[in-house]
Parts: sequence; structure tokens; C-alpha cells
Amino acid sequence: MKKLLIATGIYPPEIGGPATYVRELEEGLKNRFKICVVKFSSVSSFPKVIRHILFFVIVLFKSLRHDIILALDPVSVGLPSMYAAKMLRKPFIVKIVGDYAWEQGVQRYGVTQSLDEFVKTQQTNKYIKRFQKIQKRVAHEANKVLVPSPYLKDVVMQWGIIESKITIINNAVTIPVNLPIRKKDKNFLVVSAGRRVPWKGFEAIEALRESHPSWQIEIISGRPREEVLSWMKAADVFVLNSLYEGFPHALVEAMTLGTPIVATNTRANKNIAGEFGLFIEPEDGRALENALSKIEKDPIAAKERAQKGRERMKQFELQAMLDTTAHFLDSI
Repeated sequence: MKKLLIATGIYPPEIGGPATYVRELEEGLKNRFKICVVKFSSVSSFPKVIRHILFFVIVLFKSLRHDIILALDPVSVGLPSMYAAKMLRKPFIVKIVGDYAWEQGVQRYGVTQSLDEFVKTQQTNKYIKRFQKIQKRVAHEANKVLVPSPYLKDVVMQWGIIESKITIINNAVTIPVNLPIRKKDKNFLVVSAGRRVPWKGFEAIEALRESHPSWQIEIISGRPREEVLSWMKAADVFVLNSLYEGFPHALVEAMTLGTPIVATNTRANKNIAGEFGLFIEPEDGRALENALSKIEKDPIAAKERAQKGRERMKQFELQAMLDTTAHFLDSI
């Protein structure tokens, strides 16, 4: 039985897709691999640089007894894990679910470009260039790069990584059987969910409260996953108004629950939802309002689309992801 070390930035009870993913691997592959999870949270209280050095030391010593190192991001855990793998000559895999340099640029350094524009443009900010250099180096040094969508494969190839090194494995979605029941305060419940980051477009959704006082608009952020899912299930419509999604996990969850969706027409969103959602241009408040009004006026048609879309979500079932991942790891 192969021994797999997983280096992760977050881990339950922390909230987020990577935390859910690592728990799914840990539980779902335990009969096929001996798994050790190394959490960045164990060193996050230390100063910058020091915590990365400490994390490198932890990964290095734990990797002595493992066959494969899998890092779940290319910077915080990816860079220390890469150095540990090189020193020990162990196979190294990095999973990439977004462009860290772009995300930091938008949040901290005034970047206003879309990701598609960003990856094609020479950046001048020294910090952004440093992040780009790190993530490209880690992806280049990895034996394999894992991505959850064709869109992210194209992003990573823009970094100069050859196509044959990149493997696409869909993320999985599991829905608990007994979700809490949410009662609507108004007739039309609009829900969105995710991290409070600039590209999620929450402000445009919240702005509709003034012009549509009969709508109950709920933005769920930083809450336990079951609470988020219960709001999604109760909603008349789930909105994903983001400028960018590498893999729109929340969209898959909403569609698996049979909730009608409105989403921006980014490539990743359209790959997931196909013809079973209403799509709008990013940063178009009028189009967002019109799409929501359409669902409010014709909920039967919206529910019919949602039920058909629910069938499409079977490709994201957990067992399929686990089987594909196990086969991939066995091939390393």
C-alpha cells in the first residue's frame, strides 16, 4: 500500500473547498493508501517566512516515511513541499485551483484585469511578479499538476507548463442527507455564497434589496457548510455573480440540490451548468436583475431547468472522483 502525504493550507473545521477536498481524500482513500495530512494551520501563528520554513521541516521529516507528496496549493504549502520532495527525491504533485498571483493582485495590489487578461499581460508589481514566479516554479518542478477543470488547465498552460504534465480530475460534491430546514421570510428567496473577495460580485446582489423589497436576499459567507447548503436548498434561485471561478463548487452544490441558478457566463460556469441555468455578463447589474425577475415570474420553468441540470451533476459524485484519483496516484 502506497503512503501519501497531503500538504494543505486549510482543514476542517476550517471552511472552504480545499478543506472539504482533503477530508474526502483522507476518508475515501484510506483503504487504498496510508495517508498523512500536514496542515499549514499548525504553523500559521508564526511570523511570515518562519512559518514556511517550519512547514518545510515538518513536511521533510514526515515525507521520509511516505512515497508521494501532494500539495494542495502552489505557494503557501506548495513551495515548502516542493523543496522537501526535491531533497528526498520523492514524486511531487501540486493541485492548482486558481491563480494565486492574480487573486493577491486583486485583493492587495489594485489589479482590475480579468484572469484571462492577467495571464497574458506582463505584470510590473514586484510582489505580483514574485507570486507568479513561485507558482510557475512549483508547477514546473512537479511531476504532475492536478486541476479540477479544463479552464484551469488552460490557465496553467499559460504559465508555460506543458499539457502532458497536467491532469484534470473533477472535484466531487457530497450533500448531507439531513440538512437544517430554512423558512423564507418573503416569497422570493435569493441566495449567494462564498468568500468575501472582490471578484464574487456580492455587492451587486445586495444592491437589489432597495429596488426589490419583496425579495429576501441572503449572502452566506464564513458559515458552516451545512448551513450554507440549507440556504441553497431553500432558495428560489442561487446566484453566482463572480468575475472568475476556477471550479465553481457552489454552483455544483446548488444544482445538485435542484435549485435554479443564475451565473455569470464565465467559461468554468458554463462548462458546469450547460444549458440548465440563466447566464449573464459579469458586472452587469441590469442583466442580473432581469434574470432574477424572470425566475420570479416563471418559477415552474426555472424548476424544470434545475431538475434537468441535477442529472448533469452526477459526473461530480464522490466515488467517481475517488476512483479516478486513486488510479492517478497508482500511476505515479
